[in-house]
Order: sequence, then C-alpha cells, then structure tokens
Amino acid sequence: MKAVIQCGGKGTRLRPYTMVLPKPLMPIQSKPVLEMLIKWLRRNDICEIYITTGYLGHLIKSFCGDGQQWDMKITYTDEKEPLGTIGPISMLKSELTSTFMVINGDVLTDLSIGAFAACHKSSGAIVTVATAQRDTVMNFGVIESSDGRVTSFKEKPSFTNQMSMGIYCMEPEVFKFIPNRIPFGFDDLAFCLLNRGERLQTYSHAGLWLDIGRVEDFQLAQTLNWDEEAPAYERMEFVA
Repeated sequence: MKAVIQCGGKGTRLRPYTMVLPKPLMPIQSKPVLEMLIKWLRRNDICEIYITTGYLGHLIKSFCGDGQQWDMKITYTDEKEPLGTIGPISMLKSELTSTFMVINGDVLTDLSIGAFAACHKSSGAIVTVATAQRDTVMNFGVIESSDGRVTSFKEKPSFTNQMSMGIYCMEPEVFKFIPNRIPFGFDDLAFCLLNRGERLQTYSHAGLWLDIGRVEDFQLAQTLNWDEEAPAYERMEFVA
C-alpha cells in the first residue's frame, strides 16, 4: 500500500520555531518528526510514499532525498498555494489507483497499519478515519440558564470526545469528491461524503497518538523513550 504524507502546512501553532523549520522537521529529541513517521511506515511494510510540500518544502526534500536511506521510494508534489489537508492529493490521482493512506506530517503513533487497513477493507467504506479519545478541559466556567436565570454552573468542566488522528485509509473512488488544485480540507470531504450518503468509517486506536503541532504534545514527546528497539509499551509509559 502507498502512503501520502501531508507536509505543506506552515505550522503556525509552533511559531516562532517554524519560521525557520517546517513543522515535519521539528526535532523530537535528536530526530525530526518526519523521519520517525517514515520509519514507522517502513516498519509497517510501506515502501512507497508521496510527500506533499509547500512552505519550506526545499528543506524537506533536502533532508529526505529519494528515500533510499530508509529503503523506500519517495516522490514529492509542490503546492503553489495552500490546498488544505486533502486538496494536495488531487495531484496524485493517476498514482493512487488502489487502497492508500493519507497521514498528517506531524503525527506520532504506534497504530497498527495492518489492523487499520483490515478494518477499512471489511467496512466497505470509501474513507476510514483513525480516531482516539481525548479529554478537553474548558478554561472557563460554563453556565446553563433558562429565561436569564442560572440553572447550573460548572467550573472548567472536562469533555471526552472522539478525535481524528489525522490518519486516513482511502479508496481511489474518493477522487470523485475532491476538486482539482483548490483548497479542500478533510472537513470538506467528510461533509461531502455524508451529504451524498457515502460510508465514512472510524477505527478506534487506544495506544500512542501525539499531534506534534500542539505545543503540549510536542513537549510531551520530548520526555518519551523513542528507542526503536524498545517494545511499544515502554515507549508509551509516560503518556497520560
């Protein structure tokens, strides 16, 4: 199976660091996020990837080259203007002719691609989204009222939600719903599929997932044991 890594974003949540480095090259201890992501794909037997580039894309190309150092084949696309999280894959329509993956370039996870792909295939969906549960704490007191009278008050309540991990398994039929070379996000694709009655599947992952674009996750990643020889449970031991 082929995979597309989305690396065209500006990484605004990690500024000022991303003023000089694209987000996928931000270091986790001694290695860039993108290198760790590529090695994860290779361990899961993916040998051919496409990297979509835009902002500071020349640095990504210079670092990764053609992928031979990881026994992989890497091909690049260039965004002349930002195309969102899904729009860039429209440039790869002729290359992605069987089931493929799309992954945000700032994700670290121990997701089993084999199990993920098997769930996708058995569901018959055009798109399957990898999901994880996250607790979100409101930083404000939340008031409920009726006719102006307060009926309840909660100080900084916490909500548990099912979050998209930024990892997708797709069928080539998805290109029918993606416009060519205009900004188009996964939210646009999801709305389009749902409005047309197409099946959009989820795959729940209970293990490691970090979104390096979030300052909190970026800092947490610096504390973990990323020894590639260590079992997955050891690499996850500091995850709350």
